[in-house]
Parts: sequence; structure tokens; C-alpha cells
Amino acid sequence: MTTKVKIGISTCPNDTFAFHALLNNRIATDGIQFSFELLDVQELNQRLFAGDFDVAKASFHAAILLANDLAVLSSGSALGFGVGPLLLAAANDTQPDGVFTDSDGAIRKPVVACPGEHTTATLLYDLFYPDCGKVQQMVFSEIMPSLQTGVADFGVCIHEGRFTYAEEGLACVCDLGSRWENETGLPLPLGGILVRKSLGEPLMKKIQALVQASIHYGLKHRGETLKTMKRYAQELSDDVLFAHVDTYVNQWTVELGNLGERALETLADRVVSEAARTISIVK
Repeated sequence: MTTKVKIGISTCPNDTFAFHALLNNRIATDGIQFSFELLDVQELNQRLFAGDFDVAKASFHAAILLANDLAVLSSGSALGFGVGPLLLAAANDTQPDGVFTDSDGAIRKPVVACPGEHTTATLLYDLFYPDCGKVQQMVFSEIMPSLQTGVADFGVCIHEGRFTYAEEGLACVCDLGSRWENETGLPLPLGGILVRKSLGEPLMKKIQALVQASIHYGLKHRGETLKTMKRYAQELSDDVLFAHVDTYVNQWTVELGNLGERALETLADRVVSEAARTISIVK
């Protein structure tokens, strides 16, 4: 009997690398038929809140808020040291808590471009720069252009932009991930694969095993994954694609482990929300 599972992942190279085997039928799925959609991470967050997916990549901020209904797979996470979002600006001598004026000399709040209300990147900005600036949410790929055109004063940059911002003439004001690491001593949990608890434990465990098998396949067949990554990535060189993979696909992607789970619990403790609940991990 075939079990259909609706799954959403991001277009980012770490996800298309990790799910290459499942996207291209490289491994047996034990009767599970995955129906994939590839979207921006904030779109995935929103669709999960709307109940649209059985399984999906999501920001860990969203995972915390949705913990009553969804569990986190132990495999497939983006988590680690040196992987955090960067707070960028057109010049490196400004800070969000500084004084900004408009063309008439009136004091104004700086505009801060963020990649989505429920992204972990936005959560980190709010934690480290509370009440600093006027936050404007936009698709992550629009953030660096918004700085270059002066639409925004600051931008919280995620994904591929971490490797290309200097080439775009932008400056890093703060590495939000490094600040997290310095304050907690833990790797930064960015996002993971969420699964609906209503699927039941046997199916959730099957899905977890398949996601882990897909990651192992990608690690053993790196060259084969390149075509899949290029199909969905913004125009990037092979070196940048693999730099992204080498940064975001690591031991905690294969399995969260005790340290990964502790990092996620620590992030959950920072979320001040009545909606936050204890996160379940599927192993």
C-alpha cells in the first residue's frame, strides 16, 4: 500500500543536497510517495501554520510555536557553529541603535529588512536588538538589493548571501550567529524538518529514517547532487554551492544528538510566547 506524504523544503543548496536522493528516486521509500514543493523558508513557515504540509522544512522559531502539533525530525536540520545570519549594511560604521535622519533632518528609525516574521533570523535580531529600527519583512533574496538601493538601512542576511555580501559591496555589522555562540556556548539552531504528529509514530519514524538515508546518500555522492542544487539555486558557482553545503550540512544535519537538542531547547527558552511548548524529537 502506498502512503502519500506532502512535503515542503526550501530551494537552498543545503536542502536540495540533503533531499537529492528523495527528489530523484535514488533510494527506496518503503511504500511512501513523497509529493515535493520547494519554496522560500518564510513561505514554508506560513504554509505550515496553515496546515498545508505533512512534513516541511521550517525555521526553528516556527517549530517552537507549532510544537503542539508538529515534531522535529532528528535529521535534516541546519544547525551549527559559524552558520548564523549576518546583520548587513551598506557601510560598516553604523549600528541599528544609532541616530538616523531623513532628508529634512528629522530623526527616524532605521529600516531593517528581515527574511520573514517567523524565521530564526528575525528572532535573533529581535533578541539582540530589541526595539531597534522599523522591521520590514521581505523574501531573503530581496534583502541585499534593498541595502544597495537604499530601501533599507540594515538587512538580516541568510543562505547564500553569507558568502557573497562582500562582493556586493556590503558590510557585516554583526554576525548574529557568533553572538549567539558567545552567549550560549552552543551551536545555533536555524531550521529543521517538521512532521505532523497526527501521522502517528510509526510513519514519523519511517520518514525520519528516509530523510537520514537521503542525507547519507548525498554525502556519498556529492558530485551527483550538483545538478539538483543548480536546478533550484540562484545563479551561483559550483564553489559557492559546495561552500554552502559544507557550512550548513554537518554532523547535526545527520542527527541532532544531545548537543543539538540542547541548543534547540535553549532557543525555545528565549521565545517569550504563550504558544511555545516543549519540542518533540523524532529519532
